[in-house]
Amino acid sequence: MRYLTDRKRAVGLGSAKSGTEHFWAMKVSSVALLILVPLFVFTFGPTLGQPFDVVLDYYSRPFPAIVAALTLAVGFKHFADGAQVMIEDYVHGTMEKVLIILVKCLSYGAAAAGIFAVARIAL
Repeated sequence: MRYLTDRKRAVGLGSAKSGTEHFWAMKVSSVALLILVPLFVFTFGPTLGQPFDVVLDYYSRPFPAIVAALTLAVGFKHFADGAQVMIEDYVHGTMEKVLIILVKCLSYGAAAAGIFAVARIAL
């Protein structure tokens, strides 16, 4: 049996080379959501319980529509990144790749549907 140092065991394994980028993407989206969610709550609040026509008139203005669309886009991107981290931690092998693809597709599809709905209301 030969003796292997920690360095020798690690040689050839490499790094993912995406951890820092993923970490910063999560931090940036967290800060963006820290600003967007209260804005969304304060812009969505006045329409809560209002008739359909009032809601359509309110979201036909640019500011509430932009805040809603940005909140959806950033929120679902943050969800996709966070779900990817959880899947990488707890699932391994082929199922890991399949679940990451499914979660990304679900997240981007839901964001697209939400932004399309806001655009239909706003325009």
